[in-house]
Amino acid sequence: MILKSFNYIISLLIIFFSTTLLSDEKIDIWQNKKEIATESTNLKDKEIEKNSELSVQPLKSFEKIQIQEGSAILSNEQKVYGIYEPADYDLNLNMWSSTNADDLRSSLKRLNKIELSKSSNEILEAILFSFSYPPKGMSNKEFVDLKINWLIKNDRTDLVENFLKQNEQFDSKSKAVQYLVDKNIAGGNIKNGCEKIKFIDAKIKDSYLEKFKIYCLIFSDKKPEAQLLLDLLREQKQSSKFYDDKINFLLGVSEKSSNKINEKNLLNFYLSSITIPNFKYEPTNKTKPEIWKYLNAANLIKLDDSSDKTKLKELEIAANNNQLDKNKIFEIYRQVPFNLNDLINAKNKYQTLEESDARALIYQKYLISDANETKIEYLFLLEELFKKADLINIYSKFLSDRIEEIGIDNLPQDFQEIALAKIVTDEDLKLGKVRYNDKIIHQSKILKYFVEGENKKKVQKDIDKIFKKVSKNKKYFISAKDLALADALITDGFSLPSNFKFNELSKKFDVPNNLLKLIDNDQKAFLALRIVEIIGEDEPYELDPETIYFVTNLLNKMNLVTIRNKVLNSALPLRT
Repeated sequence: MILKSFNYIISLLIIFFSTTLLSDEKIDIWQNKKEIATESTNLKDKEIEKNSELSVQPLKSFEKIQIQEGSAILSNEQKVYGIYEPADYDLNLNMWSSTNADDLRSSLKRLNKIELSKSSNEILEAILFSFSYPPKGMSNKEFVDLKINWLIKNDRTDLVENFLKQNEQFDSKSKAVQYLVDKNIAGGNIKNGCEKIKFIDAKIKDSYLEKFKIYCLIFSDKKPEAQLLLDLLREQKQSSKFYDDKINFLLGVSEKSSNKINEKNLLNFYLSSITIPNFKYEPTNKTKPEIWKYLNAANLIKLDDSSDKTKLKELEIAANNNQLDKNKIFEIYRQVPFNLNDLINAKNKYQTLEESDARALIYQKYLISDANETKIEYLFLLEELFKKADLINIYSKFLSDRIEEIGIDNLPQDFQEIALAKIVTDEDLKLGKVRYNDKIIHQSKILKYFVEGENKKKVQKDIDKIFKKVSKNKKYFISAKDLALADALITDGFSLPSNFKFNELSKKFDVPNNLLKLIDNDQKAFLALRIVEIIGEDEPYELDPETIYFVTNLLNKMNLVTIRNKVLNSALPLRT
């Protein structure tokens, strides 16, 4: 009896300690990261040189955190959702907790009205998609919906997929999966679309996705399995007469399908296109964007009669609105019939023709021209015709590509400057090689600390040397960009010469009080979001010096060093 009681007590102790250990492991998911960060800070003081090389990597784009699938973190029984590790951007799980929901909604509403620059987008994504709790007055469901809706609106396919991988269950999951499915159907890539079905589980009850899953089984030649799921779908009254007709035909249950074209959704339209012999469809300005994309991908847009000017005009408008592949318009122009005399006298003849015929004639004249001077003349003339018809969106990239094919150096001198201005450059900021200039503080090799991860000991020597050199130049003017660099150096623990009166010099630049209040209220994430609004359509290097100073000053005050480094690296260096 005593032995049994002893064994019972031992068993209880084992269970107790095991439970404690498991509990500690769950809590340490985030605590361990914080302890590592603290240890890293201590090392920074003890081993400055080594650590500066590891921590300062401002040129890299924000990197995605790799979290195991289904690892939404639980704290106080509340889940958090995201893609990125908040600590990677000097943020934390509570970064929105001091922000009112209406402030976040209003800010995002304003941002949705402008086309953000690459840097603005990267900062916004880091803030919005780092794991965190929602702001005050916003449910988890609304917070997740807000994220998914933003990703879909901005067509961020890669981030939608990452979100699905890293967050096992959330209310708008079926919407995210349908976006990926439709994206692949629209691109004519059914195999990839079927692979996205892996994100669907038994907890998702979505008839659209179930219907697509059934089609995927047929597509993979698994008809018996498809039939079983179809029967289940019908039992649940989730099928439809149209869908049954198409699937029965694809399963071989029926010998023919109706010729009805259903535009209710992309899956119905796709099933229509593959089950109707000699499928033909005339899109209009009311046709859904995803159907336009599918028609493009499947090469289903044709103009059988090039004399049909009404139809051609509709296609030109669609191309100008980015609904139709712009190259399709030039293919049609090639089909417009002209006699030899028309082509010889194109410069005079085009003026007597209807607008689309005039563009077609000049395009064909360009194609048969040999001399580069003649080609560029007709390309410029064609540009004017597109501008006149308010269809320049069709032509801008086409013109740029043709000029690059010819080569600026192969054009007559008189055309080179104009042609160069017509080349459409990549909208993304392309950072060139940094050229250091030690006569100007914010362009000096002090920047190596931010650009190249130069060790702090070496940078401190450069600071002493360059500030001393500049102080000897009585005509040197301390600019706002110089102060932005100085402020960052002070924040990162560097010493500036005693004769450099930073506090006195910085007083002439005002930092907006409404933004300073965000610091007082510990609204890190919302402050960063307001900075995204300030940068907006511009890259940081395009901002005026005073704005660069107060933006980086605010980021310093909130210890948002990673974002600050990104701004500094664009705004300060002289690049070739």
